[in-house]
Amino acid sequence: MSVQLRVVLDQASQVVDADQARAALSLTAGLVATAPRGCVVSALLPRGADVSVSGVQNVRTLGLARAELATTWQMGFAPGVGGGLIHAPSLMAPLVKHDRAHDNDQITVTLWDLCAWEAPESLSKTQVVWQRAMLKRAVKHADAVVVPAHSIGQRLGEIARLGDRIRVIAGAVPDGFRVPENARSRREALQIAGQYIVISGEGDSLTAGFRAAARAGVDAVVLDAVDGSEPALADAAAAAGLPEGRAHIRGHLDDADRAAVIGGAAALVATSERSAWPWRAIEAMALSVPVVAVDSGVHRDVIADGGAVVDAAEVSDAVGDALGAGEKRLRVLASDRARAFSWASSAERVWALHAEL
Repeated sequence: MSVQLRVVLDQASQVVDADQARAALSLTAGLVATAPRGCVVSALLPRGADVSVSGVQNVRTLGLARAELATTWQMGFAPGVGGGLIHAPSLMAPLVKHDRAHDNDQITVTLWDLCAWEAPESLSKTQVVWQRAMLKRAVKHADAVVVPAHSIGQRLGEIARLGDRIRVIAGAVPDGFRVPENARSRREALQIAGQYIVISGEGDSLTAGFRAAARAGVDAVVLDAVDGSEPALADAAAAAGLPEGRAHIRGHLDDADRAAVIGGAAALVATSERSAWPWRAIEAMALSVPVVAVDSGVHRDVIADGGAVVDAAEVSDAVGDALGAGEKRLRVLASDRARAFSWASSAERVWALHAEL
């Protein structure tokens, strides 16, 4: 009889975080590709979900929609789920009492960021309450909590009593993430042209990127801006010395548009210091784009020597180097570092985790 690893694909019907939704599908494909002999991958889906991952052996559609599951699982009820090995690529998991020793039941969950604890103002009150409640359930019932970087794991250990149940398994770029052949026309459609840097971050942290763009004499493109934040970010750019019309504020873009924008950038500047997986910096490195990042535990862990990790006050100097003498060197370093991350290697570590448990 084969061993079945059941992956929770809760966002198959309702995407609440596009990066995490892509990661879940990419990891599932990686689990299929790296499954040890005698092991198969299946999926748990909410009602109304429609997703197909090649190689998944069995799909169980539960009787509740995603929002209902989120509420039910938060309360500690998991009707119709069953036991076995369950891996959740997020906190969305049926965290209930189970017997790992006698029934071989396992439940592991994943935390990609600690914003609900470190920056609750960046989320809705409902999201904060739900994430905090699910972590409390994880403390009681999860056999392991996966985080993508050691610094996030260290911080999580200060927040919750998880002991040696915290495990580090990195993420990667979406499957097939590459600059499309029609990249220029996509950028034109987004009204992005000329020389520019991409800035990834939030709130006041973006100021360092705006200042760097102003000093270098290039445009700045902000990705993943929250709806309604455009006027405030445009004002922040102007206050930092970036002339009107040279700050391009964009929301969430699909993979092809995002790859076109990042791939055409002179550099990517990662300004966030939060305990969160740096999705855009990883994508930039995969596209051999020079990366300048504000010093933080996550950036030291993840970017390491794949870019320039500097104090916020040194971002402008580092961007100037990235656009000048240091460009070729930083492109090579980015490309080399990107090879350290793949969904296949992440999947192998998930399999190893469940084997260890």
